[in-house]
Amino acid sequence: MNFIEILSYGFIQRALLAGTLIAVLCSVLGVFLVLRRLSLIGDGLAHVTFGGTAIALSLKLYSASALLVSLPVVLLSSLGILKLTEKARLSGDSAIGIVSALGISAGIILASVGGGYNVDLLSYLFGNILSITSQEVGIAAVLFCVVVLLLSLFFNDLLAIAFDEELARVSGIRTATINAVLVLLTALSVVLAMKLVGIMLISSLLILPAVSALQLARSFKSCVVLAALQGGCSVVAGIFLSFATNLPTSAMIVLLNLAFFGLAFLARRCVQPKSSS
Repeated sequence: MNFIEILSYGFIQRALLAGTLIAVLCSVLGVFLVLRRLSLIGDGLAHVTFGGTAIALSLKLYSASALLVSLPVVLLSSLGILKLTEKARLSGDSAIGIVSALGISAGIILASVGGGYNVDLLSYLFGNILSITSQEVGIAAVLFCVVVLLLSLFFNDLLAIAFDEELARVSGIRTATINAVLVLLTALSVVLAMKLVGIMLISSLLILPAVSALQLARSFKSCVVLAALQGGCSVVAGIFLSFATNLPTSAMIVLLNLAFFGLAFLARRCVQPKSSS
């Protein structure tokens, strides 16, 4: 089967479109999260997504409906993480751990009450981008536009906080509002990504393109562009390789991102041998 024949399949077209949009979003947001040392928030919110998905499946809601049920749960949880760090004087890691434990335990209980781990829940745990529906592609496209618009509006403020939050606060930037915007955008992306790479591997899509780009980039904007390129390329290549080898798409995408990181690390070592030694 040649390249054109593979592209003629509707499920491949939907997977390529939705997967590329989601990967670009996660990669760009990942740059801000890595610089803020909030990389693990994606993992914590992914566990909350597990709880939200279990709620949807217990209500017999599937596909796009499950996505819409999980969305408010994860958005509220992301704000809960911020409130815990502000009001309970907890570190970011501790707050993420608490909310993560709540999400995964609630999901396990709901899955148990609903009769155990069925095929639908497992598809969200490990991802199945090839089964994405037209409705889910539409939701992904709308949320992609929303996130890109908000990122454009708050780009300079997000950039200032990423490098020095105290200086940004003194400069008059409303850091609490910008932090809330960042975690809400991350929550949106995590919900979208659960069908792409699965709840178990979402954090890899947030972290790996960003850390790979940081190995090579010479400016913040070039870092964002490199991360977005890696995220998009890994999804496109991962889908074709998965189709050709009959291996899981989510794992293939993550392994490709790991390979990109290894190449970026080696390239930096070759270009800057003295500074890296």
